[in-house]
Amino acid sequence: MDRTILIVDDHRDILRLLHSALDTLKLKKIKIYEAPSGEEALLESTRNKIDLLITDYKLPGFSGMDLMHKIRVRHPDVQIIFITGVADRNVREEMLNAGVSAVFDKPIPLSDFLDAVERSLGLVQTIFPSEGKDKKIEGRHAVLSDLLANFRQDIKADAVFLLNDRGLVQVRAGKLHDGSMEVSLISTLMAIHGASLKVARHNHQDTIDSYHVFSGGDHDLLFIPVTPLYALLVAGNKLATAERILESVSALLALRKQVERSLKSMGVTGELHLSHVDVKPAPLSVPEPDPVQVQESPVDAVPSPEMEALLKNASANTTSDDTDDFWNQAVEKLVNKPVNSDVMSMEEARKLGLIPDGN
Repeated sequence: MDRTILIVDDHRDILRLLHSALDTLKLKKIKIYEAPSGEEALLESTRNKIDLLITDYKLPGFSGMDLMHKIRVRHPDVQIIFITGVADRNVREEMLNAGVSAVFDKPIPLSDFLDAVERSLGLVQTIFPSEGKDKKIEGRHAVLSDLLANFRQDIKADAVFLLNDRGLVQVRAGKLHDGSMEVSLISTLMAIHGASLKVARHNHQDTIDSYHVFSGGDHDLLFIPVTPLYALLVAGNKLATAERILESVSALLALRKQVERSLKSMGVTGELHLSHVDVKPAPLSVPEPDPVQVQESPVDAVPSPEMEALLKNASANTTSDDTDDFWNQAVEKLVNKPVNSDVMSMEEARKLGLIPDGN
């Protein structure tokens, strides 16, 4: 069955960007139309059935909200994705409360955008695909789903996610108030998860005992590692207030133990191994030796003929005093001898009358 996407924006570069991004999905039965204004978009909707409308909030003529309402009259099942440069939170809430699939600020995060398009059209996700499950694994995941659903109901959270180390949602209960940036949010949280594992290693911990709290905004977020491969995310209103934070964290710690037991029954270890933590020792900072100071090993050095002669003349039974005299004589005889045999010393030049005695 063919699907139709209509992109509406008065900036041609935005239209080209979004169209090019959609082309990367390589969707065979998707037709994409463009319109630079609400009026032209409305005309396009009379010619074709529109399954997904992607529109700027501010348009020349009537607004994106007006366009949404008009197209919904013709196509009640149309899905809506808004693009906006408006920072007003009330405007964003107005769009979300209108039942849209997603709202994206400019510049548009393309990974989240493509994920929202796939979810809006009910397509098999290609950007962040769900993990395939056989029936045995689905049965085990059902236990986890029940744990998360019961926990969500008990603490009145909006959503509870079990995430894996690849940034995929393993099990979920409920949904975020605004799922537009879900991909970026999960990706960032799993980066925090990786950092927590590194801290645990540096701190020589046998287990991962940490949690992260983000209060305010669309949700209060509670994030806690379960094993090196999994973490829990809880989102809800007023979960991190001074009155509830201890209760929320205590409940989350109890949920973590239950989830950890279930994961172990599925063969997932909870041990903190180095292989699970991308901790690489920093390379030692060894300064490069100055080339001028580099000297060859004396092991293979050949003594000069003069030194060999001195050594041959030295007696094997020489006393310590004789030894001192020997080296003093050697120094006196050889110290001023030039390294290059073709070069004459200053003293020799004076003796030959090449240099005046006053110099």
